[in-house]
Amino acid sequence: MKPTIRTAVLAVAALAATVLPAGAASATSSASAARPGPTVYQAAPSGSGDVCDRARPCSLDGARAKVRADIADGMDRDVRVELRGGTYPLTAPLTLGPDDSGRDGHTVTWAAAPGAHPVLSGGRTLTGWTKNHDGTWTAAVPAGVTPRQLFVGGRRATPARGAACAASVCHATKDGLTGAVATGIARWTRPTDVTAVIKVRWRNYQCRVTGVSGDVLTFAQPCWADSSSGTGRTGPAWDTTTVDSTRYTGVAWFQNAPELLDTPGEFVWNSAARTVTYLPLPGQDMGRDQAVTPATEHLAVLDHAHDLDLIGIGFAYAAYHQPDTADGYAGTQAGLTLTGASGPADQSGRYYTKPSGALTVDGGRDVHVQGTDFTHLGGAGAVLQDGTQHSSVTRSRFTDLSSGALYIGDTDPNPAPGLAGTDNTVAYDTIDQAGVEYTDAAGIWAGYEAGLTVDHNTLEHLPYSGVSVGWGWNQPGAQQSVLRDNHITDNRITDVMTVKDGQHDGGAIYTQGDQPGTVISGNYINRSAYGNTERDGNGIYLDEQSSHITVADNVLTRLGYKWISNWADYGIQNTATGNWTDTDAPALAGTGSVATGNHTRLDTLPAQATAIAARAGADGPHVEPLPADLARAGTATQSATDGTATAANAIDGDTTTDALTLAGAGSWWQTDLGAVRPIDRIEIWNDATMATADVDVSISATPDFARATTVHLGGKALRPSILDHLHARGRYVRITATGTGPARIGLAEVRVHS
Repeated sequence: MKPTIRTAVLAVAALAATVLPAGAASATSSASAARPGPTVYQAAPSGSGDVCDRARPCSLDGARAKVRADIADGMDRDVRVELRGGTYPLTAPLTLGPDDSGRDGHTVTWAAAPGAHPVLSGGRTLTGWTKNHDGTWTAAVPAGVTPRQLFVGGRRATPARGAACAASVCHATKDGLTGAVATGIARWTRPTDVTAVIKVRWRNYQCRVTGVSGDVLTFAQPCWADSSSGTGRTGPAWDTTTVDSTRYTGVAWFQNAPELLDTPGEFVWNSAARTVTYLPLPGQDMGRDQAVTPATEHLAVLDHAHDLDLIGIGFAYAAYHQPDTADGYAGTQAGLTLTGASGPADQSGRYYTKPSGALTVDGGRDVHVQGTDFTHLGGAGAVLQDGTQHSSVTRSRFTDLSSGALYIGDTDPNPAPGLAGTDNTVAYDTIDQAGVEYTDAAGIWAGYEAGLTVDHNTLEHLPYSGVSVGWGWNQPGAQQSVLRDNHITDNRITDVMTVKDGQHDGGAIYTQGDQPGTVISGNYINRSAYGNTERDGNGIYLDEQSSHITVADNVLTRLGYKWISNWADYGIQNTATGNWTDTDAPALAGTGSVATGNHTRLDTLPAQATAIAARAGADGPHVEPLPADLARAGTATQSATDGTATAANAIDGDTTTDALTLAGAGSWWQTDLGAVRPIDRIEIWNDATMATADVDVSISATPDFARATTVHLGGKALRPSILDHLHARGRYVRITATGTGPARIGLAEVRVHS
């Protein structure tokens, strides 16, 4: 194996262009002249034979055999396999191991040929579509393929789904669910093809129905047992997020029944007839648009490979088989699941199962993935595990994934020597719309890692946490681990903890465990759980024994709850300093944890904060400015005050403090801006108890509100509810409870913008 200094050299080359000092170019040219060029082999989707040159490219397997023979003869130069453009359909993964790895100071590279876009695909194209009388289309599915996902014309279809079922109807026990009659499932033609999707706080559960008896539904085992309490394997002892817990509020939806196929873009799988039926979107033509379902699970497996690079190769349509088995999807956290009918009674997540990755690196050394595209996947993008070290994924794109984008490291807090994940890098990657199906998945997850760098990535449109580093929940056996010296720096994380996906208790950056030397700095976080229905969704969440972590010089705006949360008293010695945010948070918990020198309750972003935000991410400056808040300098009053929850708490720039009235007919809160101002937008942040509902929001130039502009806000106000494009002028803004009964107005914040 080559010295691991190559890791540092490649990381520098991948992260930024190097400016050479005078005279360095000639020295580099001399060194290049002295080093022989690589041996190059060619592969093509239709390649064959064993020549593997430009005139006669070979298959992927043929290229691998050629490289392996070269290595066996002794390497005196690098070896490069260039993949011609096009799709490489795989029924089994391209597997590379020690015999396919570089040695004697040389590297093996598998790369796109110049100007080419090769794609390794695990998909099967469904053909022979016939149109039905109701506008749907049906096609046969090849043997051995279970179409859990379907992509038509490159667009992800949705498994036909129904409405939510409240816990009062779909009551969950360790044995199953009630509600078969009320939901209509008892009358459906194929209930055993149906899956129940359940979300409890940060967890997602998906188990298949196996039977209907009267009003009771039973489910595949061990999926349902692993989703229920009492196994001794489902999370910490205090855990109350199983399907039969008090936190369970009902079934999010049932899916995959022909009776639910009523919305364009939905499909249903019939396991008996082995057919897929699809209701096209407007403009789709099933005789023209290609329909693909993922079938092959892993597209490339690097099994103890080393000194090996993958550059510019696409990964598409990889499957994830576990959810279709009896194990189902018993989510635990961040896309990991509990599997098997039995196992060690360990509550620190040591035996949880990571999702399937299109690319898997097991025990790799100096493996570098660069410029790759991961798209339309049924599982995760890339998984680096089993003690992978000195390896990286850089300048790659992850789009439209059922699970998370990147899983780095393992769940054992104290692995055997040589099996710890160390000095890995994830940098300058873009991640957009991961966790589409398994909404508890994180964008980037890292377990017990040391020396991990997560730098200058862009993460957008994610249902749960953006970057999650650390594991163990402060459980015995996990309190002392190999975690240390991790750096989460200069990432741009926007629109995460998305409210529509219903996952809770996470953050744009989330940590667990004692991590001495870990730094979180220079990150720009905007819109985490923005528009939520409760106080939830943090900016930086130091959860569960997170200790010895420095949080510095980050910019955090538009957060559903706290900009920083040091959740537990046993998370100690954390320091937050020099951060910039438009809200505030209570003092940090834990011995020795301090917040000092932070710039909180900002009305607008100062130039220094804007510069930090502009430097973050993989793809150039994208900063959403903060508009000036006219209410901040106003004078607030309310109809009556409950205790210390004064009206001024709603204009103090802190969404963690509340104003609250006593209950009464026509309760109100208002602010006087001091002068008549143009008003185009008002943000209303509900209080902790979500007290504010069904209100009139009025804008007036005079205190009697005689000629006010009034907008009704129905239902519960969110965090925030936004009234936009008001085109009004006024000095006074009042929020009044409507209806004749007693009501309360509770507000964490009211922001008024011109």
